[in-house]
Amino acid sequence: MKIEKDRVVTFHYALVSGEGEVIDGTKGGDPIPYLHGHNNIVPGLEAALDGHEAGEQVRVTLAPEQAYGERDEEKVFDVERQLFANVPELAVGFMCHMTNEQGVEELVSVVEIADDVVTVDANHPYAGETLTFEVDLLEVRTATADEIKAGSLI
Repeated sequence: MKIEKDRVVTFHYALVSGEGEVIDGTKGGDPIPYLHGHNNIVPGLEAALDGHEAGEQVRVTLAPEQAYGERDEEKVFDVERQLFANVPELAVGFMCHMTNEQGVEELVSVVEIADDVVTVDANHPYAGETLTFEVDLLEVRTATADEIKAGSLI
């Protein structure tokens, strides 16, 4: 069965940096399932997998705009240190969810800690990077009506 819209695809992947280092992945762990055609994975990877079948291996290199986007320096900002008063493990690299000015929750990572402010970065950790995905396609099946209605796996 070919990968197309409204198919559930299960795969393992290795994410390789521009320097050739594996920086993330699922090999040796649990594979990832997703609903194809519903923007549930990075756009360039979803497009590259279209038309392939279980059992195939796909290697694709994606520019930032096809993966996690360009870095946006406006997503690096200071918040009052007091907001982290109840976080004893606060350190550079600490990640948490914060609500932005538009009321949208986003994942941020702490990049600097001062006496009165904490600088956080809401960019994806791989934003601005050209990345290579090495994908092993394990299974392709037709999505259920509920999965299609939800636009993702339930």
